[in-house]
This record gives sequence, structure tokens and C-alpha cells, in this order.
Amino acid sequence: MRSPVTLGLLVVAAVFAGFVWRHRSTPDQPHLPARPVIEKQPVVFAQRFFDPATPPSEMPRLGEGEEAECDSNFLSDASVSGRMQKLDKSSATVTISQVRVTLELKITIWVPNGATQHVVEHEEGHRQISEHYYRFADRVAAEIGAPYIGRQIAIRGADLDAELERTLRGLSKAITEEYNSKLSPGPAQQRYDELTDHSRNDRDSKEAAAQALKEAM
Repeated sequence: MRSPVTLGLLVVAAVFAGFVWRHRSTPDQPHLPARPVIEKQPVVFAQRFFDPATPPSEMPRLGEGEEAECDSNFLSDASVSGRMQKLDKSSATVTISQVRVTLELKITIWVPNGATQHVVEHEEGHRQISEHYYRFADRVAAEIGAPYIGRQIAIRGADLDAELERTLRGLSKAITEEYNSKLSPGPAQQRYDELTDHSRNDRDSKEAAAQALKEAM
């Protein structure tokens, strides 16, 4: 029973959202916000039963010897806003005015018909680990986004609007990638499977999940 963890499936959305909020500099500019805006959505959880002989097409493929799975999808959508001050026709300074990150966690536990309670509890242990990491995800995203606010970036090109959009897309992508790297629930999930032998031993799932988290943090 493995627990695949998918991070940052909304990278493309983050890239395109990055330049939606764009403002040019004016003589009376508002003060920059002190912190990024983090929108953390509630965890979306579902438990689904399936016939091992005919698993549904949307279910992740099970590995050899596996009978159940906890599929945890950590989603992040980062957008960066910036104000551009033109210096001449081909150069400008961009001041990053805001960073906004939307976070989601979607968990689906896939259990075969007739599975034992022990198997179900094992997958719940994977869920416990994922939700633990998500509990602090807003703090991680805020720490990543904060240094970007107020940053000034020089851009050059014949089309300054296009250069601005390209710059903000790149920053949005960088924030998303750093979030994915720092959240990193994978080692704890792997350690949990080692402690429980993928549910094949009698180890209590809650205790094993707690130990895996302690060792991984």
C-alpha cells in the first residue's frame, strides 16, 4: 500500500495567473503589503471502494503486491503582481507588489471490496501524514513568498509588456517549485511504509505514522 504524493499540479495555472494583476506605477503608489496573501482551502477527502478485477479508470495504478492506496494531491497556484516603471522605450523597472498563493490538498483512499479493517487503517495512516504536512503549508508558502514583495527587477526588450508578463510568470513558477520542494511529505510516507511493512505487520498505524513524522521532521 503506497501513498503517491503529487505536488504542484497547478503550475501551469500559476504561470498564467501570475500576470493577471498588473499595475503601472503612478505618482501616488500605495504601500506594499507586508505579507503574501495565502488562501488555504479545506482538505477534500474521499474514500472509494473498487472491484480489484475491474478497477475504475481514474484510479491510480497499484504496484505489484499492493491492494489499496492513499492518493494525496498537494496543489499550489502562485500568482505574482508587479508595477512597471518605464525608463525609456526598451527598459523598465518592475516592483513586485503582491504575491498570492492558493493551496489545496485532495486525498482519496482507494480500498478494494472486502478489505480488512487493518488495511483501511493503514491507508488512514498515510492520510494522517499528508494532513499533518498540510497543517503547516500556509506557513511554508508565506515564508517563500514574503521575500519577493518589494523586489525590484530590471527588464529590457522591444515589448516591455511582454517582458513584464514573462518575468511574473517566471516568479510564479519559482514560488510553486520552492513550495513543492520544501513541503516534501514523501520521506515521512516512505518511512511509514517501512515501519508497517506496507500494512503486512501488526504495527499500529497511528503510532507508526506519529513515529514516521517525528523522524522526518
